[in-house]
Amino acid sequence: MTLSREALARYVDHTLLKPEATASDVEALIAEGADLGVFSVCVSPSMLPLTVPEGLAIATVCGFPSGKHHSDIKAAEAARSIADGADEVDMVINIAAALDGDFDAVEADIAAVRAEVPAGKILKVIIESAALTDEAIVGACKASEAAGADFVKTSTGFHPAGGASEHAVALMAKTVGGRLGIKASGAVRTAKDALAMIDAGATRLGLSGTRAVLDGLDSPEASIDDAPGAGY
Repeated sequence: MTLSREALARYVDHTLLKPEATASDVEALIAEGADLGVFSVCVSPSMLPLTVPEGLAIATVCGFPSGKHHSDIKAAEAARSIADGADEVDMVINIAAALDGDFDAVEADIAAVRAEVPAGKILKVIIESAALTDEAIVGACKASEAAGADFVKTSTGFHPAGGASEHAVALMAKTVGGRLGIKASGAVRTAKDALAMIDAGATRLGLSGTRAVLDGLDSPEASIDDAPGAGY
């Protein structure tokens, strides 16, 4: 079937994380997100607090984009973001720890942030899947679940290795088995891309060019056989 514009919009974290983003840029993001009917807007933590229309969630990032911050610094950043009104926090793992197979360290890093993101708030864990082996993707997903994350997320969108892939999304979905959400982000630029990610198992999408993606649903290529609910 073809996913409706309204249904696809509810998968979307409408995102602006460019270092040069200004307050007026964020105001425009919020207005556009509300107009498009997205799930949330995702901005850098220094742009918080925000005033948004009812029904529009606020997401932010933590340890972004490298993930090389000390865990206590990530935890403090997450705590500040929650205090400033964030509903969701997308944290970056220590990618090198995952590549080294040190998943105890990955889990501890995530758990430190989870401790500052209380029940009722969403923690997404960015594993930078394009930079990982399949084994490391699976290990990072298992560590995320063990540490109490709500989602695993493919990418920051800033890593030279690339962004989301159908293969990574499917592997992540298989690993967490519906117990966590799956967010696909980075290199999702068309309606066809977005629907392919959902078909692979994504339950949320991180998009910066949301309007173009939604407009692309008019293309005859933009269809999938089935689509899960946005869920998480």
